[in-house]
Amino acid sequence: MAALRSDLWVSAFVRRHNDLGNMCVVSRRGDPIAGQVFIEVDHLDGAVSLFTPAPMAGREGNEAALVFQRRFRRVEPAKVRERIQQEIKFDPDLWVLSLDLRGEDPGIELDAGSKL
Repeated sequence: MAALRSDLWVSAFVRRHNDLGNMCVVSRRGDPIAGQVFIEVDHLDGAVSLFTPAPMAGREGNEAALVFQRRFRRVEPAKVRERIQQEIKFDPDLWVLSLDLRGEDPGIELDAGSKL
C-alpha cells in the first residue's frame, strides 16, 4: 500500500486541530509528495515537544501510515529550533508543523518506544 502524500496528510492534520480549537499552522512547506513531517508542539507553558518520523523498523502494522517518535519532550524552545535547523540542512524537503496544545496528545500514531 502506498503512503499518503505529505501535503494531503498535513492539510488534514492542520484542519483537524484548528477545528478542535488548537492553533496549528504550517511553519515550513516541504515536498508535497514525500516530504518528511516534523511536528513542533508548544505546550503554552514555556515548554516545547518535537515529534519526528519514526524509523521504518519501529513501525507496526500499516506500513503506509505516518508513524512518529517523540524526539524531545517538554524542553526549551531553542533546543527544538536547533534540531529542526540541523534536519533542514540534511533534508531541505521536510515539513514543519507548529501546534499550540495544552495537553500531551497531538493525535498522531506513535511508535512503541514513544508511548511510554
